[in-house]
Amino acid sequence: MELVLTKNIRPEGEPLTLAEYEQAGGYEALRRALGMSPQEVQRMVTEANLLGRGGAGFPTGRKWASVPMGERARTPKYFVVNADEMEPGAMKDRLLLEGDPHQLIEGIIISAYAVEASQAYIFLRWEYRLAARRLVSALSQAYHHNRLGRRLLGSSFSLDIHVHLSGGRYMCGEAEALLSALEGRRAVPRSKPPYPTVCGLWGKPTVVNNVETVCNIPHIVKHGPEWFRSLSLTDEGGTKLYGVSGRVKRPGVWELPMGTPIRRLLDDHADGMQDGYGFRALLPGGGSTAFVLEEHLDTPMDFASMEAIGTRLGTGTMIVMDDRTCPVGMVRGLEGFFARESCGWCTPCREGLPWVARTLEALEAGDGRPEDLETLDHHARWLRMGHTFCALAPGAMMPLASALKHFRAEFESHIGARCPWS
Repeated sequence: MELVLTKNIRPEGEPLTLAEYEQAGGYEALRRALGMSPQEVQRMVTEANLLGRGGAGFPTGRKWASVPMGERARTPKYFVVNADEMEPGAMKDRLLLEGDPHQLIEGIIISAYAVEASQAYIFLRWEYRLAARRLVSALSQAYHHNRLGRRLLGSSFSLDIHVHLSGGRYMCGEAEALLSALEGRRAVPRSKPPYPTVCGLWGKPTVVNNVETVCNIPHIVKHGPEWFRSLSLTDEGGTKLYGVSGRVKRPGVWELPMGTPIRRLLDDHADGMQDGYGFRALLPGGGSTAFVLEEHLDTPMDFASMEAIGTRLGTGTMIVMDDRTCPVGMVRGLEGFFARESCGWCTPCREGLPWVARTLEALEAGDGRPEDLETLDHHARWLRMGHTFCALAPGAMMPLASALKHFRAEFESHIGARCPWS
């Protein structure tokens, strides 16, 4: 299998310098892109069928195509990289940020050129201090060698990239809340329409893309859309960074073809369950996805296939639940996190998530009542898209709703008794 995103990463060493990155073929795609029109670059990304790697899987080319172009478009335009990565279980973007910052920088420059943006921001999770240090160093090298700044590489295109350390809230990973935080305001989502690509950061056209998404851009421009699509096992183009955490023998992150089956990830790369532990279920794409059981382990890990079995690919970083872990306890931990991280902007999320968390805490403590399961069912059914201002609460309900469906007996065993697994 051909490594694309991780080929330059040295696990135990410093990332490539600019000179080393260029020796490995870096910035060749940028030179090629600058010889094309922005619309031609957009077309290549559209034909590559690159779906956003932040969790939603929205087609990147279609997002870029919604940006107003030409002399009559409002300026400046902004390109923003979402490097917040606070989804429970996610750790893939950190690998790219720390391991190959020049790949991200090249991807940002090409992406900004494609949408005619003159300013770019990397919105970085505040705990990622090593990533911040390495990004600042790589940006300094890029400016020094005219890969950034005015008329970069002798072209008519100019771009500045800024690193912004986030204040540290899960809500900042939501694109509109991220833009509010970047403006120095409370991190709350915005009503749509208008969408950020028309009216985003400071009221100007803005594109927000995930780290892994942007890192794919130089490879698409350098090798072409057909090559990129050929890397995948499905119709969704490219490779994917998949992660596995939990009681497996070898937790980690691997770059594999998009559509790699779950079982191959668990058995061939994570080396199966630790001795003495059996497999019970997993969350395929972080904490805000629905549980997958053993009967679905041969399902391809791509957006369409995950949706077909009632869950989401999300970040592609799965959390494995073993047979010694209480499903109620695991969901209680997740719902407590989501309740704490709610921005409080809309009532269903602000009031509903803490209610769910307290109900689960009561069940774990042995103070549960039969009607508590009805309460949880009610929230799982009604805290959905269209009833809340953003996707935080609906995402939080995915593990709860699927746990109530698949582990009903375990929930019932908590009524009137303390957790059997405690």
